[in-house]
Amino acid sequence: MLLEDTLKSASPVRVDEPHFEVFPEFKDTSYAQRYELFCERLMRERLYDSTCLILSDKEGGLKGRYTEPNPEFGFATFATSLSAQAMAFAKMRKK
Repeated sequence: MLLEDTLKSASPVRVDEPHFEVFPEFKDTSYAQRYELFCERLMRERLYDSTCLILSDKEGGLKGRYTEPNPEFGFATFATSLSAQAMAFAKMRKK
């Protein structure tokens, strides 16, 4: 996931709960923190093999600059996992 790195994405967001209760860890958090928690859950619950979360602002993004709020969900880790999955799939197809 790529999230624009702005003051708004880094500031806590209000939660509305008209239909169901929001998990406590998502309350009083920013969009960036929520995305990080989402990536963490996808991996911890083994729904995804790997995830990636990077933040970039408009100017820096055009120059390839970004930040990784959590190295566990960094681009290099994600690319390595994706590459390994692709190689394993290719080997299975040859049989």
